[in-house]
Amino acid sequence: MTGLPHLASVIAADVPVVDNPRADFSDTPWWLHLVKALLVFVFLLVNTLLVIWFERRVIGRMQQRPGPNRTGPFGLLQTLADGIKLALKEDLTPRKADKVVFALAPAIAGAMAFVSFAIIPMGPSVWMFGHHTPLQLTDIPVAVLLVLAVAGVGVYGIVLAGWSSGSTYPLLGGLRSTAQVISYEIAMGLSLVAVFIYSGSMSTSQIVYSQRSLWYIVPAFFSFFVYVVTMVGETNRLPFDLAEGEGELTGGFHTEYSSLKFAMFFLGEYVNMFTVSALATTMFLGGWQAPPGIAAIDGGLFNHGWWGLLWFVVKLWLFMFVFVWLRGSLPRVRYDQFMRFGWRFLIPVTLAWVVVVAFIRASQLGFIAGPTFTLAGRQYPLLSFLFVVVVAAGVLLAYYLWEGRAAEARAAREAAPPEEIDPYAGGYPVPPLPGQRLKEPTLDASDRALEKESTRG
Repeated sequence: MTGLPHLASVIAADVPVVDNPRADFSDTPWWLHLVKALLVFVFLLVNTLLVIWFERRVIGRMQQRPGPNRTGPFGLLQTLADGIKLALKEDLTPRKADKVVFALAPAIAGAMAFVSFAIIPMGPSVWMFGHHTPLQLTDIPVAVLLVLAVAGVGVYGIVLAGWSSGSTYPLLGGLRSTAQVISYEIAMGLSLVAVFIYSGSMSTSQIVYSQRSLWYIVPAFFSFFVYVVTMVGETNRLPFDLAEGEGELTGGFHTEYSSLKFAMFFLGEYVNMFTVSALATTMFLGGWQAPPGIAAIDGGLFNHGWWGLLWFVVKLWLFMFVFVWLRGSLPRVRYDQFMRFGWRFLIPVTLAWVVVVAFIRASQLGFIAGPTFTLAGRQYPLLSFLFVVVVAAGVLLAYYLWEGRAAEARAAREAAPPEEIDPYAGGYPVPPLPGQRLKEPTLDASDRALEKESTRG
């Protein structure tokens, strides 16, 4: 209880406390909500058609080939033609499949991909059909947690698809996806905690408004790095598409699917890419707000009205290019390496980073007193700086010790094999490795007697 008087005195001393208004839906009738929901649905469908064409064209350029360029101008209708082709294919169901769950799984995977976009602010308040309404479907005080919850439900579509197919490879793909999503959703959630601390809210509209002077990619740069890694793993994209690895699992969890059921998984994957990219834009890149230089023109003219939608779409497509770039550049990682990276590096280091950010933020708000020092014209608490240095040194030391033990273990496993081996030492004949020679077998008394008899004969 001793901290409460200090907290009250700090607030009374006019310590700056961020007060970010939430999106105002008071002038939005119910039918306008339906119109905006339809517009969001169409926006995601059209962007999905475009990004598939964009991905094939960009990777084609990387691999020195043209990509789709026949159907429609510049090949723009190729994705639409592929969708029609999928719809007209025969819909097959394996004989041993659980038919109800088999049909339900792609519906879950596809539907959950659209739900998360409901809380993404795509622009400021605009004049639409005679009403002043935000370019956002809805907002709640814990909007970001809704995205994480929906992502956890969406994985049920993948797991149920693998289990209900009645086949081995889909089941392995579903199990892989379960472990993968659990591992990387933990790190993803932890990476967003730093943004919650800086903004003081989990509401997406409030988080965007709190970045009007500084985007959170600057103070929470490490959280941004962790989020980018986890969002690639969350969407099962290369180099982390281990739940559908063609080299090991044929097609993974959707091996037995065809026609529109397969198209639903395909659609869900690309819509999820837009969802995680939109969340990254909202949390770290100022959401719909214009870049700092442009935002200062004419007193913020380009930060109002429908301009916000333009900046939001530009930032969104920058992340989509990163997805395509990674797919065209990196090979698929090994599954054990991917899981080890998530559990042994991302999660513990992100936990340490959250503690550091909380300590820095408490110092900035005046909850931690002590001497200060000046850096780049700004005052920083010396105690916070020392704490950050100690935590960083501890993390580096722990990483050094961990890597040292791992290197010793690898050296022990990779020790030079003996030059001479007994091929029957384990009870089974084992061929020698390159550079090895076989040891002469030791004969017992009965073997020597048989050898003598054979030489006499």
